Amino acid sequence: MPKIQIPVLLAAAAMFAAADAPADDVASPEANSSSGGAAVTFGAIADCQYCDGPLKGVRYYRDSPAKLRAAVAEFNRHDLDFAVHLGDFIDREWESFDAVAPIYESLKAPHYHVLGNHDFSVPDDKKALVPGKLKMPSKFYDFAVKGWRFLVVDGNDVSLHAHPAGSEAHKAAQAYKAAHAPKKPDCNGAIGEAQVAWLTKKLGEAAAAGERAVIFCHFPIYPEDQHNLWNDKAILGVLTKHNGTAVAWINGHNHAGNYAAREGIHFLTLKGMVDTKENSFAIIRLDEKSIEVKGFGREPSRTLAIPAK
Repeated sequence: MPKIQIPVLLAAAAMFAAADAPADDVASPEANSSSGGAAVTFGAIADCQYCDGPLKGVRYYRDSPAKLRAAVAEFNRHDLDFAVHLGDFIDREWESFDAVAPIYESLKAPHYHVLGNHDFSVPDDKKALVPGKLKMPSKFYDFAVKGWRFLVVDGNDVSLHAHPAGSEAHKAAQAYKAAHAPKKPDCNGAIGEAQVAWLTKKLGEAAAAGERAVIFCHFPIYPEDQHNLWNDKAILGVLTKHNGTAVAWINGHNHAGNYAAREGIHFLTLKGMVDTKENSFAIIRLDEKSIEVKGFGREPSRTLAIPAK
């Protein structure tokens, strides 16, 4: 795994990642935790991305509350173990959260958020408040369900959008991008050193406990794509070292969706809800043998085999 080579980035990334890191077994919510790897079913949405703005290309921002309401209604018809929104809950403006949060909060099942780049399209003095606004225990965290371990990672850790202009974290991100990702989009980000260590530790703990692991992030890491994390190859290396434990990386960000598999790990990008007049979301069922994706609207259904341990 390549290491970040700029001293100021190492210090700053470690500083703000450590500040946001959940305490072991304290900030990690447990939803019906047990061992054994029984079947788990959850709802998944990517890129609701609401704002009170006019149509832009294929992005129907003002349709997102109705689409989200339809997804929640469908989820509530099922006995789900939990639901997750994979980032970009809003497109911009702090007030946008208040239009969609009550809809998501009406879910009957436990529900979680992943941070996306657009979630930080708020004034600088509000950026640090975003995780709390979304009722997240931390920017990155984990939870267990029926013998499965779910890891929520923050791909905005090292980024140009998640930290106030002029802050040490923002300066570190500028230095990192210039040195390591000069041709990659500014709207992506990287996972900092402290969070990489946390991810590695949690995958090791899952392996020791006999758990399979699924990772949720806003950004993809595979296959190669302009939407990927700036340090996608480093994170991919962490996962492939734990490919008997990690079975899937599920994300949003690329509204067109995507899928690939590598070394027994599935990399699934859900389509963005905000795009087109048609809705898009999924109900996903995990068991020891497969990942069953039931797509709604534009999201395709698929069955993905899980290799035996």
